[in-house]
Amino acid sequence: MTHSTSEKVVPSLRQGSFRRDGKTAVVTGGGSGIGRAIGVRFAAQGAKIHILDLNLKDAEGTCQQIAAAQGSAEAHVCDVTNQKQVIAAFQQLAAQGPISILVNNAGISHIGTVESTSEEDFDRVMRVNVKGFYNCALAVVSHMKSIGGVILNMASIAGSSGLADRFAYSVSKGAILAMTYSVARDYLAYNIRCNCISPARVHTPFVDGYLKNNYPGREQEIFDKLSKAQPLGRMGEPEEVAALALFLCSGEASFITGVDYLLDGGFINLRG
Repeated sequence: MTHSTSEKVVPSLRQGSFRRDGKTAVVTGGGSGIGRAIGVRFAAQGAKIHILDLNLKDAEGTCQQIAAAQGSAEAHVCDVTNQKQVIAAFQQLAAQGPISILVNNAGISHIGTVESTSEEDFDRVMRVNVKGFYNCALAVVSHMKSIGGVILNMASIAGSSGLADRFAYSVSKGAILAMTYSVARDYLAYNIRCNCISPARVHTPFVDGYLKNNYPGREQEIFDKLSKAQPLGRMGEPEEVAALALFLCSGEASFITGVDYLLDGGFINLRG
């Protein structure tokens, strides 16, 4: 008896929903901000979480938050720019069980134009924001090829929109868009989906630190100014990014791959 394509797809959608029971998710840069929110949200839906971060204390903080909510998580120190270290880490994790989800989130920001960006700073941003994503994708696809999986890259509106004084950062996030499309296309036959999320400003500890360091005594004033620059009149919250990430890594998104999702409060299409 033959089956139509729709008959094959519908059952997987029915058993998917947003639950990730029995799935293992690796979240890089999961010690704070968006990465922490994603780890917490995925764990709440039953996933086993591995938090990879340069800062073990921060990673353990995320794991403690997950454990307090009866979730399962482990913290690991990992420098995503070091390919040998990344591959070794993923081999260790895969030995515990199949890796179903990779969230490439670890990244750094930089402020400057092409003239004010030093070669050292440019290289540093590329190493973390581009090579780091490449290293993790490279390390995980060999494990996913036999079972399928999802790779979710954290991009930014900076990769598709002209933002002032964000030269190196914008270049790096534009590369993530291209990387997402390329990986999605190359691994269709292996049931590995790859998408990315492009947030606008999200209120994270990085934002608070940036304001404290650059606008001492004027933090609230500048915070309000940055918030009002977005059509919805506020910054996004890490939990809102995590909600979209969960959808894209769930069975409900099984027909979605090679897509960049804007999460920008109307910044791209509704300004001015």
